[in-house]
Amino acid sequence: MNEMSLSDVAEKMRDIDIAMLCTLTDGGAIAARPMSNNRDVTYDGDSYYFTWEQARMVLDIERQPTVSLTFQGSKQFAVAVEGKGEIIRDKAQFEQHWTPDLDNWFEDGIDTPGIAMIKVHAERIHYWDGEDDGEVMLS
Repeated sequence: MNEMSLSDVAEKMRDIDIAMLCTLTDGGAIAARPMSNNRDVTYDGDSYYFTWEQARMVLDIERQPTVSLTFQGSKQFAVAVEGKGEIIRDKAQFEQHWTPDLDNWFEDGIDTPGIAMIKVHAERIHYWDGEDDGEVMLS
């Protein structure tokens, strides 16, 4: 087994745009949906996703912040992230993670009414790279 560091995992994640974000519903079910990181790929253990404030996942995270993310890269590389979700409604933080592609979804940019940002802070990252696998623990 070849142990990877967070920076090693982050480098291999650089070209992965879509993650599956999983939350726990009020009924105890696991809800999953694809989310784009909008090429905000400088990964340090935190991921950011824009959404609508009234989205089910926002309610799920506010009630129970335990979430997971899964990423599927090329050449048998996959990542599963366990962490805590946080809902951000601060325009200054929106601006730090905004990309022009988001204007297609949110017509008034960071001033779009009802916009929210989900921050997922990783606590544990499990990766598979072909036959190698391992974990990176974060605090």
